[in-house]
Amino acid sequence: MINETFICENCEEEVDVLKGSARDHCNKCLYSKHVDIFPGDRKNNCMGLLKPIAVEKFKDTYKIVYKCEKCGEIHKNIMADDDNFEEILKLMQNPTIY
Repeated sequence: MINETFICENCEEEVDVLKGSARDHCNKCLYSKHVDIFPGDRKNNCMGLLKPIAVEKFKDTYKIVYKCEKCGEIHKNIMADDDNFEEILKLMQNPTIY
């Protein structure tokens, strides 16, 4: 698993590593990048931006639902503790039909 600092391609902010897991999205704007086949492997060739479109309940936490702006694939990633809560609240207003 690769866990590294990166510059978000959507908001251009520097994103720090996530303690205890691999960071898979920007904690500020919540965008991600379609780089993994399995979490942290960086083996996907699509490289499109994953736009956050909704939030779903998952066990005792939530997952952010993404749609790739390049290939249209839907992905889900677990919300991180330091995610921008205002952005999460905005996404919660969206229906989970995609």
